[in-house]
Amino acid sequence: MKKILAIGALSLALSATVAGAAAYGITRVQQDATDTAQTAVVETAVLRQGSSGGEVKEVQRRLKQWGYYSGAVDGVFGSATKAAVISFQKKNGLTADGVVGQATFAALGMNDSYNALGGANGSSGTSQSSSDLYLMAKAIYAEGRGESYIGQVAIGAVILNRVKSPSFPNSVAGVIYQKGAFTAVDDGQINLEPDRTAYDAARDAMNGWDPTYGCLYYYNPAVATSAWIFNRQTVTVIGKHVFAI
Repeated sequence: MKKILAIGALSLALSATVAGAAAYGITRVQQDATDTAQTAVVETAVLRQGSSGGEVKEVQRRLKQWGYYSGAVDGVFGSATKAAVISFQKKNGLTADGVVGQATFAALGMNDSYNALGGANGSSGTSQSSSDLYLMAKAIYAEGRGESYIGQVAIGAVILNRVKSPSFPNSVAGVIYQKGAFTAVDDGQINLEPDRTAYDAARDAMNGWDPTYGCLYYYNPAVATSAWIFNRQTVTVIGKHVFAI
């Protein structure tokens, strides 16, 4: 009787071990499939020479609009697109490798692609709005760190007014990085790290404060060199800057 009970207990133990191993195997397969799927999403989102599709076409469209790319907007990531990406990356203080990853997507204002790489829920903790806020703060700091607080908010307001205008790119990044639009981008000051005041000014502008009353332009008359800007209709003057439409 004891022998029968011992054999029965051994059989139950073996069954439990096999079942546990099978369950672990199923779990491991499921986890591997999940990891593979996540890797596939990331690999799809990163663009490099040889990539193709709608994301590539949007990259080409933006780079062409800003003067970095002169080829066809055909959705094929060839050598000309890579050269344009490298030029954009160099201009904006990014790693100039010709690969469009998270940082380059953010600079291009392609927030859906940026978020697909973990921008919204990944380790960086950055979302679309915080990406725009950071770019706005950088532009404000670079263009107006010597101005009063209201003068800095006004710079942010001009950027947002341009985003809303059909005459300018329709994203914060697009407006800021539009070729020839801001001196701070041309001379590299856009890459300086903004201070708390610039962040606060950007936040106030994004929350709707517009000390310029809808202006699309501003300039310092003491240093402006483009004659056409003096023909714009002046709305207000804040500090050293004239704000116009």
